[in-house]
Amino acid sequence: MRKTTCALFILLTLASCFSRKKSISNGQARRNNQEIQKEVTKNGVTYQTYTPDQYIQRFKLIAIQEMNAYGIPASITLAQGLFESGNGNSDLARIANNHFGIKCGSSWTGKSYYKNDDAANECFRVYSNPEDSYRDHSNFLRRKNYAALFELDKNDYKGWARGLKAAGYATNPNYPSLIINIIEKYNLDQYDRPDTNPVQKTKREDKVFNQITTNMGKDIKDSIVQVTPVNKLYTVKQGDTLYNISKRFGLTVDELKTLNRMGDNNIKIGQQLVIAK
Repeated sequence: MRKTTCALFILLTLASCFSRKKSISNGQARRNNQEIQKEVTKNGVTYQTYTPDQYIQRFKLIAIQEMNAYGIPASITLAQGLFESGNGNSDLARIANNHFGIKCGSSWTGKSYYKNDDAANECFRVYSNPEDSYRDHSNFLRRKNYAALFELDKNDYKGWARGLKAAGYATNPNYPSLIINIIEKYNLDQYDRPDTNPVQKTKREDKVFNQITTNMGKDIKDSIVQVTPVNKLYTVKQGDTLYNISKRFGLTVDELKTLNRMGDNNIKIGQQLVIAK
């Protein structure tokens, strides 16, 4: 009994020491944040105050690019950015370039910014620029617990909003309705649709210029499909993206593009893709 009590005491002591190592005092947090702010000011960055419309105009193309690369609806990314960053005006967004409230976590090796959240002086990631924050948001959602979201149609912003809460992205029980309301208030779902997607519009405008190259590439792709066994082909369905197709068949996006001689991420319903060598 005595040995058990001693062992328990040692374990509790070690746990307490570990906890203290992970914690940070108010003074330490304040000094750290002042250093981060000094560094930003030293680099000549001036803070800009955004209205919601200005924020959307500033970051919509980045959100669309992330959608095309990773399959996350641009509407969801923009709505989360607006909500989490206070339209880009929070200290976390202005000083740390963190627009999505992503915390440090055990894998983070970069600089940190401290603020009260679910607990006092919680650690948040610091980025060199907002674009890095958007990319890290995409990478963050590639974690296993968010995998089910990528089976949704990318136009299903309501399903995505509810799925984020269910997967543990936020503790606020009203998080889905808050995100959905922002999307509908600012008509953000327009950026999920090709007919109003500025990136897709630009691609359509370039279509004539690229027609000869496209036709040559099409001939090559068609020949590849024709000689590939049926069990190594996949037919694109509504809501599919290169990202969720690649994950379904254990490939990277680059490997899938190489197999199909693709120069971009564009796919269309009914298209057949080679999904194995």
